[in-house]
Amino acid sequence: MDEKFKQSALDFHEFPQPGKIEITPTKSLTAQRDLALAYSPAVAYPCLEIAADPLIAYKYTAKANLVAVVSNGTAVLGLRNIAALAGKPVMEGKGVLFKKFFGIDVFNIEIDESNPDKLIDVIAALEPTFGEINLEDIKAPECFYIEKKLREKM
Repeated sequence: MDEKFKQSALDFHEFPQPGKIEITPTKSLTAQRDLALAYSPAVAYPCLEIAADPLIAYKYTAKANLVAVVSNGTAVLGLRNIAALAGKPVMEGKGVLFKKFFGIDVFNIEIDESNPDKLIDVIAALEPTFGEINLEDIKAPECFYIEKKLREKM
């Protein structure tokens, strides 16, 4: 790779702040009342509605527009098995594409687990949080097994 391009890529990922994503509120939080509505005590009302009907979560939370990009880093691009943490820039990049082109919010989740059954358990446990889970850069043939089992389980 060209050394200048490499440095540009490293600078891009580091400045003005590390990474490519951030979380920002969707509601105005300018007054005490806003904070009371966003959190306690008013947050109890949507919680109770969701407890009565879990599908209401799509109405009162960001779940409908929230995707988990999940990887264990075992098959990252042309880099192969570089482990979960080293694949994080790729998962952030995927999240940026979702946001830029589709307006979808993404959490990239790197899981340090190569055992397919354990990975399935971890990913399935994330289901209440996300409207969709995108499996990314998990090596074959395990990726097919993992996807099949998650479809059955979720």
